[in-house]
Amino acid sequence: MALTVSIVSAAEEVWTGEATQVIAKTTEGEIGILRGHEPVLAVLAEEGNVRVTDSSGTVHTVEAADGFLSVDHDRVEIVARNAKLT
Repeated sequence: MALTVSIVSAAEEVWTGEATQVIAKTTEGEIGILRGHEPVLAVLAEEGNVRVTDSSGTVHTVEAADGFLSVDHDRVEIVARNAKLT
């Protein structure tokens, strides 16, 4: 079973799918999310990247800033004012 990940900006859905790992830069530092992670709500750093490793092992990098990350029951939702695939 994998993580279900959704990354959206104010304008569009940037990336969605299943992943084995998510790493994001928050105001408290970098956070890594794997399956079974405890529920958490974190504020994204003003500048930073989110790295998503999908089920095939491909790493997708998204510039995401000014938003938040939520984890609950293996579902990761990232909402950012500005976000784009790099």
